[in-house]
Amino acid sequence: MKVYQTDEIRNIALVGGAKSGKTTLSECMIFEGGLINRRGSVDDKNTVSDYREIEHERQNSVSSTVLYAEFQGKKINIIDTPGFDDFVGEVISALKVADTGVMVINAQNGVEVGAEISWRYTSGTNTPVIFAVNHLEHEKSNFEETLRQLKSQFGSNVTVCQYPVNTGIGFNQVIDLIKMKLYKFPEDGGTPEELNIPDSEKGKAEELQAELIEKAAESDEELMEIFFENGTLTEAEMDRGIKQGLVTRGLFPVFCINAKHNMGVHRLMEFINNSAPAPNEMPAAKTIEGKELNYDPTAPTSLFIFKTVIESHLGEVSFFKVYNGEIAEGNDLINSTNDTKERLSQLFVMAGKKTREKVSKIVSGDIGSTIKLKNSSTNESLTTPKCTEDAVEPMVFPDPKISMAVKAVSSADDEKLGVALHQMNKVDKTFSISYSKELRQMIAGGMGELHLNLIKWMVENLEKVPLEYIVPKIPYRETITKSAKATYRHKKQSGGAGQFGEVHMMIEPYTEGMAYTKEFPVRKTDEVILDWGGKLILNNCIVGGAIDARFLPAIMKGLMEKIEDGPLTGSYARDIVVYVYDGKMHPVDSNELSFKLAARHAFREAFKNAGAKILEPIYDVEVIVPEEKMGDVMTDLQGRRAIIMGMDADGNYQIIKAKVPLAEMNRYSTALSSITSGRAMYSLKFAEYSPVPGDVQIQLLKEYEEQQEEDE
Repeated sequence: MKVYQTDEIRNIALVGGAKSGKTTLSECMIFEGGLINRRGSVDDKNTVSDYREIEHERQNSVSSTVLYAEFQGKKINIIDTPGFDDFVGEVISALKVADTGVMVINAQNGVEVGAEISWRYTSGTNTPVIFAVNHLEHEKSNFEETLRQLKSQFGSNVTVCQYPVNTGIGFNQVIDLIKMKLYKFPEDGGTPEELNIPDSEKGKAEELQAELIEKAAESDEELMEIFFENGTLTEAEMDRGIKQGLVTRGLFPVFCINAKHNMGVHRLMEFINNSAPAPNEMPAAKTIEGKELNYDPTAPTSLFIFKTVIESHLGEVSFFKVYNGEIAEGNDLINSTNDTKERLSQLFVMAGKKTREKVSKIVSGDIGSTIKLKNSSTNESLTTPKCTEDAVEPMVFPDPKISMAVKAVSSADDEKLGVALHQMNKVDKTFSISYSKELRQMIAGGMGELHLNLIKWMVENLEKVPLEYIVPKIPYRETITKSAKATYRHKKQSGGAGQFGEVHMMIEPYTEGMAYTKEFPVRKTDEVILDWGGKLILNNCIVGGAIDARFLPAIMKGLMEKIEDGPLTGSYARDIVVYVYDGKMHPVDSNELSFKLAARHAFREAFKNAGAKILEPIYDVEVIVPEEKMGDVMTDLQGRRAIIMGMDADGNYQIIKAKVPLAEMNRYSTALSSITSGRAMYSLKFAEYSPVPGDVQIQLLKEYEEQQEEDE
């Protein structure tokens, strides 16, 4: 393969809903580029993109695939992305490095939820968008209704560049408003016959072309002057205006394709070559420090790893985009995150599992891959040694929407499972895995049940480790609402030296800036900022040497042990002030263990008499929902003990903001999808701890007592 220069490169991401035809379109593109000589199909399970076993089983994408096509002297890098929101991390990483998004729309169904979700992410990254209306050959296809929905959902900048003459069964004709020609395709697709527009379509074509020319002219002042002077633009001027409109998101061209039969794909690729921006025609990327990276081939090298995959025959494969400079085999770079050196021993361009071609050099703006990096993974930058500040601004992935406890079916596989799940996290940054000391569970987080089920399939089928998901425990907290006193004497005699320690204490709730009680004079205060939030304050109020100072650390240790295993439900306790004001010692039998145990028991007794309260985690939940579904979503939230905090409008959507107990959010992603037919999105973020209602506390105490009895 020749070394393509920056202005000869086009980076596109195929986005949109599931079953819209993205994978089939990518197959046509690499066929048109000559990479394959026969097109596969999703039904036959032989496409270059969806090559994984799970994708054959499901017949849709679960991971993005990087491909390329050499076409008319340019290189088009193509990233085929999944259409389900559960795999949105793949869309985020693709849009990070793509300079144009090609949104594929199923003309049978119009604007589906996958398109709406993808649109939100392209808006967040300011990515230019081309609409490719697909499946025009089906009986239920409706181009006019699809176009109406596109304009309604995405605005008046949606602009027709092509429209079909005969939508439905037998579809084979498209009018191109840039060329002002009719393309008539053979029955099996391929190269069309180029014809003049028939008289019956001239009026409509001229009207739509006038709209296109006006939109193209609006994107450039010089073109606007030419338009006012001549009343039109040449094809070259239109291409220039469309490109500028794409870059500024002032124009979103609409093209017509039938990917199944390779109709219109060649023209779409031609348009991408001519009118989609090259990397250096887009706004500069930013470094973490805010510096601009302008795809300068003479600048120090800076590349960004946007995707990592594990291939059975290759091991770990890292896909990257070069933002500055150029790279060659054998180059040594520095990982700006951990300051380790990486040698790029081999460079490839890849197309799914089909093609892996070694290249000698990759220039700014291009996408390539390498293997077996030692200390680098997705979302990290490699730079020249003296320019580590040129690290590319990393991607921001959404927080997990669903969490489940996970364990191996066989305890003998626990270690193997941990390794496999951490490997999954390295490949998929929207999947999280951690061990909760508090809950004593391994917690897996993902974007939905489908996402977690995919992880389960991969671990069980690729790593051969059976696992199961369990509803995770809720990380409750315990605290008190009033003061209480308790005395406990620990006494044990078993021959020889015994054990003796007596502690008198009072506890009260801690609040920031509070004044300590005057009932006991405080001689010394120890303050512990607890890892799980809140504080423990120990005030030494001992007078007259009732307890020797050397036993105070043991008392603190006893308190901490009980705070980590709360008296009510075994949850962490917090925000408590303890006054140790009296006690007794024995000259022989007193020791640290005795006072540790005495403190634990005294604290437990005082806690239960101090208006003990269970606190539950409350999350800020934001739901983006179609207007017509807002009432149903709010009703469901209120059934989850939610407090609605407000609502905002966002086009045809409403944003509902609420505070909801975490205990009520189990499987919410599935419920929300069911209520809204998959059209809503939500996010959640920890907000605070708040007391549980009385009936909930009674139920939690009962469940804990039953669990304790079972354990005994």
